[in-house]
Amino acid sequence: MTDQTHMENRTYDELKVGDTASLTRIAREEDFLIFATASGNHNPMHLAKYDGDGDGSPEAVAPSLWVGSLVSAVLGNLLPGAGTLYRSQTFSFSDRAEAGDELVVTVKVVEKLAGNGVRLATEVRRSGDDRLIVSGEAEVTAPVRKLTFDALEIPGLLVQRHRHFDRIIAQAGPLDPLVTAVVVPEEPNSLGGALLAMEESIITPILIGAPDKIAAAAAEIGRGLDGIEIIEEPDHAAAAMCGVDLVADGRAGAIMKGHLHTDDLLRAALRKERGLRAGRRFTHVFVMDVPGVPHPLLVTDAAINIEPDLKTKVDIVQNGIDVAISIGIETPKVGVLSAVETVNPDIPSSVDAALLAKMADRGQITGGLVDGPLAMDNAVDLGAARTKGITSEVAGRAEVLVVPNLDAGNMLAKQLAYISHAEGAGLVLGAKVPIILNSRSDDDMARLASCAVAALHHNRTRA
Repeated sequence: MTDQTHMENRTYDELKVGDTASLTRIAREEDFLIFATASGNHNPMHLAKYDGDGDGSPEAVAPSLWVGSLVSAVLGNLLPGAGTLYRSQTFSFSDRAEAGDELVVTVKVVEKLAGNGVRLATEVRRSGDDRLIVSGEAEVTAPVRKLTFDALEIPGLLVQRHRHFDRIIAQAGPLDPLVTAVVVPEEPNSLGGALLAMEESIITPILIGAPDKIAAAAAEIGRGLDGIEIIEEPDHAAAAMCGVDLVADGRAGAIMKGHLHTDDLLRAALRKERGLRAGRRFTHVFVMDVPGVPHPLLVTDAAINIEPDLKTKVDIVQNGIDVAISIGIETPKVGVLSAVETVNPDIPSSVDAALLAKMADRGQITGGLVDGPLAMDNAVDLGAARTKGITSEVAGRAEVLVVPNLDAGNMLAKQLAYISHAEGAGLVLGAKVPIILNSRSDDDMARLASCAVAALHHNRTRA
């Protein structure tokens, strides 16, 4: 919307017939989601994710009354401005606006009425072709006192929309389904995520566990198991061994954690004979879809390595870069976090961060841009980086955050999930195949996105 840093109203006595005011607004799908939440109008015609009229093409048509409501912004902000109250409004809709359209909203004083009333012609046009979208008339009570305001502080709204995961899932869709050993999917979340990924043609699951518990979980979520291979193994540790055997035998290209302890799964993966070791340390990567952040945010390592030494951190950084490339980040920007952005010998994480950045400069870590030490603020916020005088291609733009230890990583990931409403996909890297590692409390979206990340990574590394 046109920026209004200073607003001054027009009183009834100041208004003249023929006075006009306009503002511009770009229609965004986020606006339509906010309108749907506020109004209760959940018509799928207004959301690009859905084919609201069944014609085979998804729409993102602006709700008509959302377009009409833009008129009130001109009336309340510009003409007559602060203190204006509606009496009536008519609308005639001539065309439709869609997400991405720039709209020009104009009001014009037509008549001054008794009792401080004013009648105004109102219209909204698309700026590109001047196409009329809506026209009408407003009748308002104009203010009688002169008022001026600086820009009002209105709380911002954050749309909890996971567009990055939508893109990642769409990227994985055309690939051949990844045969995945799903270990102990004996409760609704772990089974539901695997079945959802199967329905999206991202994985072909082989379920390993107690058949009666798997069937009960399927019944609880109203899903069938027809055509899905189930291997009976009620013991969790043995089920994990069975999943690794499927990989060793060439029958599966990924392993997915179900309702069992992570230690049981990793113990099987790390066994010496027919295990999944591939030369690097096993490290965990969270791919976070954080509402309001313009790109996926990767956090590593937050689940496996408790106090990693420098050698382990090299693998953590390289694995993070590799999975970032797999999901479409061409040259990942890696911020190595510490409490400070300068090297302090008394803070080991700052020394490690500087060494990792230098190792990347020397080609010992490849595929991405690595900088550190960076504090959290100047890793993700350009303004904070500039305030600290940090000049870097990574500072303020980091896409991969490398934490000092598991405590810090786990806290950061959970803060993003529970305070910033992020969804997190979890993957273990460094093994011969991706290991999909979700928390037992993760929902279907997190598990589906984890499967999509695994499929993309498997496809790129096997190409």
